[in-house]
Amino acid sequence: MGFRENLKQELSYNGMLVKELAETSGVPKRALDTYLLSEKASMPPADTAVRIARALQVSVEYLVTGEEPVLVPHDISIIIKNLHRLGKKDRRVVAVIINALLER
Repeated sequence: MGFRENLKQELSYNGMLVKELAETSGVPKRALDTYLLSEKASMPPADTAVRIARALQVSVEYLVTGEEPVLVPHDISIIIKNLHRLGKKDRRVVAVIINALLER
């Protein structure tokens, strides 16, 4: 699917009207209507796509391709989230353990 179809799908998923997306994103409703209704509409400029994606709480890559980017493997993402919950002293301990594992 392309940008138009993904945008329609996200609007539906979020139960959001085009008017609401316009208000939330700051992108004029008329421009959004063009992206949604015209089969000949081009992709929006990058800054506009970012504003739309943020308002829908998805990535620009998802709006363009229909696929979420995999930036960090899931297991590593969980470890990082848990590290944020630790105190500074405990994070240093984890760093020492990681370095020891890497050096063996």
